Amino acid sequence: MIDLKAIDALAQRLSALVPPGLRDARADLEQNFRATLRSGLSNLDLVTREEFDVQRAVLMRTREKVEILEQKLAALEAGIRQSDSQSN
Repeated sequence: MIDLKAIDALAQRLSALVPPGLRDARADLEQNFRATLRSGLSNLDLVTREEFDVQRAVLMRTREKVEILEQKLAALEAGIRQSDSQSN
């Protein structure tokens, strides 16, 4: 989910930019800003920070496993080359 506090803060900053003659409509404008921002951001293909951090951790574990497998493969290949050179 998107950080609603940031959206609220942005909506408040936008409503503060309203010209003095429209101050009466400020609360309505702020609510409209907030609704528009939430709607627009919900249409984007975004992930939460928590989802991002989980996927980052999964990726790090996967990289570690790949590195271990690469080292094992290199050792096996070296062993095969060594046994081939000894048999010739």
